[in-house]
Amino acid sequence: MSDAPKHPADPANELASDNSAIDPRDFRNALGTFATGVTIVTAMAADGRPYGVTCNSFASVSLNPPLVLWSLGMFSQGLTIFQNASHFTVNVLGASQQALASQFAKSSEDKFAGVSWTPGLGNAPVLTDSVANFQCRAANRYYGGDHIIFLGAVESYAYNRQEPLLFARGGFGRFLAGDGNKPS
Repeated sequence: MSDAPKHPADPANELASDNSAIDPRDFRNALGTFATGVTIVTAMAADGRPYGVTCNSFASVSLNPPLVLWSLGMFSQGLTIFQNASHFTVNVLGASQQALASQFAKSSEDKFAGVSWTPGLGNAPVLTDSVANFQCRAANRYYGGDHIIFLGAVESYAYNRQEPLLFARGGFGRFLAGDGNKPS
């Protein structure tokens, strides 16, 4: 008998909520205690229209090579756009951009109405006044439960010293600097 882990034939159903003892709502509440930054991930659709979505599932993967990841729900309206885009931009929002985060979190015909941006690599929109942006070549995609995980190879980035927008426990917040001690 082998000690090798057994992998299900369909990874998307591996931890489906009806097969887990974990309550999804309570699990979400627990995850909400972890404060994250707020981003808008953008790409250019095949028809030449810009597309973006508010996202807080952004993370650094590697410094060398420079890689980042983010995830999008399997049934998201813009999934096909991101799956087909050669590039995407992760725009990190500042504390003053809460309204922008809310605008891109809702379904809308034109989320970019009134939004200032410039075309980046692969024409993926780079939002004006974001705290940072990471212009990425779409390197890979992975299935993770009810989400698709996008891996991006960072080809260009920029940042400033503005205060970032944070999200925790279902609401927006701000970073309060402490005494400057870094975690060990």
